[in-house]
Order: sequence, then C-alpha cells, then structure tokens
Amino acid sequence: MTDAQATVSQLWVYPIKSCAGVMVQEATLTDQGLLNDRCWMVVDAHGEMVSQRDVPQMALIQPSLRLSDVVLRAPGMLALHLALFEVQEPVKVQLWGQIMPAFDMGDVASQWFTDFLGQTPEGKALGRLRLARFDPDHVRLSSTQWTGTVAAKNQFSDGYPYLVCSQASVEDLNARLATQGHGAVDLRRFRPNIVLSGIAAHDEDHLRSLSWQAEEGQVVLQPVKPCSRCPMPNVDPDTAAVNPLLGDVLQSYRQDRRLDGAISFGMNAIATQGVSEDVEPVLRVGQVLDLQYLL
Repeated sequence: MTDAQATVSQLWVYPIKSCAGVMVQEATLTDQGLLNDRCWMVVDAHGEMVSQRDVPQMALIQPSLRLSDVVLRAPGMLALHLALFEVQEPVKVQLWGQIMPAFDMGDVASQWFTDFLGQTPEGKALGRLRLARFDPDHVRLSSTQWTGTVAAKNQFSDGYPYLVCSQASVEDLNARLATQGHGAVDLRRFRPNIVLSGIAAHDEDHLRSLSWQAEEGQVVLQPVKPCSRCPMPNVDPDTAAVNPLLGDVLQSYRQDRRLDGAISFGMNAIATQGVSEDVEPVLRVGQVLDLQYLL
C-alpha cells in the first residue's frame, strides 16, 4: 500500500568524509551505501578521524568524480588525483572508537592534506595527516539498536548507509531564519544523500519506507534513526566560517525525544529489499518514490 509519493530532487555523494559533496544525477546503491560515498577518511598520526567538527576548512575541499579517479581541489592548492583502483598500504584507522582496516593513500596525499589543513581555527597544529581508504572487504555494521534484525553495512559514514532529507525541511528552517532577520542556508549544511520534494517539512521523520521499481526489481529503503546533529551545520560550506546561529535556531524546535532531546534533522536509512552484493540498483534524480508512513 502506498500512502503518498515523493520525487528525488537531489542526490549527493561524499567521497571523503567531512569534505564537500558531489551532486550527481544518478547513484548506484551498493550493500555499503551509495557507490563512492564516504570511501575515504582523513586521519591524524594516530589513525583517528579528522572532521569538520574540529577542522571546518575541510568543507572547502571539493572532490570531482571521474571514471578512474577522484580529483580534489582546494583554495591555493594544486589538484590532487586519487586513483580509484590502485592498491595501497594496509593500515588501521579509528572512527568513533571503532578500529578497522583501511588502506593508506600514500605520501603525496598525506602532504596535500597536511599542507592545506595545517591547524585548527584555534591554532592547534594537526601534525602529519594521512588519507585512508575503507577496506571494502571489512564488514562495518550499523547499530542493531536501530536496524533490528537487518545487518546494514556502511563504510566511513557516521553509522548508517543513507541519509534522507526533504527540501521542505530546509525551506521551513529558512523561514524561521528569515523571521529573525538572517539569510537562508541550503541542504549542503546537512550532508544528505537523498533529497525529497513533494512532502511536508520533516515528513521524513514519519516514514516507514521509501520504495521504487528498479530494473532489477523492487527496492525498499527504511528510515531507522533520526540523524543527530553536531555543530557541523554551523559551518558555511562556501567559506568554512563557523556561526552557532544555525544550531541555536534548530535547538528551538528540533529537540528530538527519540534521541533524549538531542537536535535531529533528516533520517538515517537502510536498504531492506533489492540491494545486495549481487544486486546494485540505480536511483536517479526525478525518480518518483512510493512512501509508507508510520501509524
């Protein structure tokens, strides 16, 4: 049964965790999330994640996806080319306390990130940075507290393979900002994978499923956990300037009882049908999705 429909208005892939995203017209769904999404992560000398939370200038690193490589550009830097299929040195990295295998992308990439990022806004030296690629043979599962019996794999995302937001949710936020005399923001602040139009603000909070008919068969995504928000939406994606105003406005109306009062915006989702190691359907901008709402 279909309760309503929505249209995919934008699709985003984030090749390097915490760096800028790439808006695409179509995306392949793999058993670890969208193809090329959060495949790489910047780490410090101890192998621990480096993110916009501490280093907002990461927002200025813009990837471009090509057939056999990813090209990174940043202000004042020569372009860095990362081969998609090159064998690298095995390393261990740490993400939210989880230690996992990865592959180091080499000294040239290390120097590039070290030179550009340098230090935190507070002047703390970051030391030697490295770029690591997720080991595709490693199984990193989302929390079964939220996925139940579904073993949902992901790469270097914060914890779930897909993030769904509605365009109306951002429009509602911008209306609230305007009443306080502030300018509008866009969805890049919230780093979604799938953006929906045609539904009301924060309707994504109340969805049981999103589904569509792909060439390979029926595909079903299930929103499972509200996306809790750290200070990253306060980072301007165009300038890397940090302003707590956005977080303050969200705090006024987006405290989520499902997260014990933490701010949420968007829903983390998993695939429950039609996506596997052998079946990788394509989702396209303009695709109409069938929606089922929670009772």
